[in-house]
This record gives sequence, C-alpha cells and structure tokens, in this order.
Amino acid sequence: MASIRSSSTLKQPTSGARALPALLAACLLVAAGAAAATTYKWTDANGRVVYSDQPPPTNVKSETVQAPPPRANPAAAKDLTKQEGEFKKRQMDAAENAKKSETLRAENVKRNEMCTRAQGQIRTLSAEQVQLVRQNAKGEDVYVDNTTRRKERGELEVWVKANCLAS
Repeated sequence: MASIRSSSTLKQPTSGARALPALLAACLLVAAGAAAATTYKWTDANGRVVYSDQPPPTNVKSETVQAPPPRANPAAAKDLTKQEGEFKKRQMDAAENAKKSETLRAENVKRNEMCTRAQGQIRTLSAEQVQLVRQNAKGEDVYVDNTTRRKERGELEVWVKANCLAS
C-alpha cells in the first residue's frame, strides 16, 4: 500500500518582505509631508513675484523655497488663559446647578412625605367613630374629644392647602 505525502509547506515571509509595507508607508508619509511644505516662487508676466503652494505654469522659470513658519499669535497665552477661565466657570456653574437641583429634589421629597402624613392625620381625625387616645404629661391615657379633633383637623387642612399640591 502506498502512502501519500504532501510536499507543500507554507513559507514564512522573510524579514525584508515583512518590512516592505512599513517602508512604503513611511515613504508615502514623508513624500506627503514634503509636498505639503513645498512653496514655489516665480515672476509672472506682469513682473510680480508670486509665492504659491501650487506649481507654476510649465513655461515659467520657478524655484522651490522653504516657507516660513506661521506667525506666532502674540495673544495666544492670554486667549488660552481666558478659555481655561471660561471653562472652569462653566464647570463651577454646572456643579452649582446640580447642587441646587439636588437640594430642591430633596426638599420636594420631604414636603411630599409631610403632606402624605398630614393627609393621613386628617383622615384619622375625621373618623369620629374611632376613639383617639393620647398620653398627657404624667403618662396617663387621655381620650381626644370632638372639639379638639375638629380644631386639629382644621389646622392640618390649612397647612395642607398652603404647602401641598392639589391631589
């Protein structure tokens, strides 16, 4: 019986072959940078000297010059300081607004709880068939009479009307 062997093997690329794409990319970047920095100088038909990043017409004698760096902004530091100050102010305003918002939310939650409690007390005081008992200063049980119920219920209703949303 004959055995079959495969003689094909995968060849690993050599280090030179692996470096070729990186070398091409680097060359393209250098060429693009050089092209972007190229400035042409020539004299036009009217005798004016022209500087441009675009090449001149082919029939005109020109030279390639190194463009000067862009002018520095003398107010750059002042502008940056102003921008940083405005940014910090916006951050402080946002933090202050968030704190005010949280305080207002907490106050609303507390007020709603107090309103719910007061409305429950009004219902309890309105149920005159239920005997209410309180303790006096000596710790003795004392029944709440109807006059006291009506007075306390009236006070609570005024408070609810002034402090709670209509429900």
